[in-house]
Amino acid sequence: MKLLYGTGNPAKLADAKRWTEGLGFELLSLRDMEGEIPRVVEDGGTMLENARKKAHAYYRAFGIPVFSCDTGLYFENVSEEDQPGVHVRTVNGKCLTDREMREHYISLVRKYGRLTAQYRSAICLVLDESRSFELMDESLESEKFFLTDRPHPHAINRGYPLDGLSVHIASGRYYYDLGEERVQSLAVGDGFRRFFEATVQPAAVFG
Repeated sequence: MKLLYGTGNPAKLADAKRWTEGLGFELLSLRDMEGEIPRVVEDGGTMLENARKKAHAYYRAFGIPVFSCDTGLYFENVSEEDQPGVHVRTVNGKCLTDREMREHYISLVRKYGRLTAQYRSAICLVLDESRSFELMDESLESEKFFLTDRPHPHAINRGYPLDGLSVHIASGRYYYDLGEERVQSLAVGDGFRRFFEATVQPAAVFG
């Protein structure tokens, strides 16, 4: 079974392949598809609304099972106007590059002081015309972490520009310097894997 991940981000695809290894399906990305890729305006009020819009648009375009995700970033004690929420990479209507994104969040840390942050995610899966599944709950929430204005001197992670600013609360160390298990507590890979085990894996086996 082939499953399309509605993203063109190689880093996200690599993560998803690692999380779903051994579940009986082959993951593709939008870069693997032929034909025009629909432009989906992510103007939903929640992560789930955005994930749903993308998944259904890509299913209509390519006609194969597809899932899409959306992630929001939330800070404690930050004004509503500076709260990223679902607009993690978009500021004042502009989609930021990795470098611009990192600079923007450094400026927020300098405005408020060290920020306590958490990622929250949602996923929508469309298998066919009659079967779709959605999830947005605590299993797709990262542990809380600090965001700092002092970038890790060696962290270059294309597609995830905030990794070099993210600090583990208990140890005070950059996530970049911690083991893979700790990094996954930010990426909520376990929650995604359980979702696929309950939805896509049975479909891959039984059709």
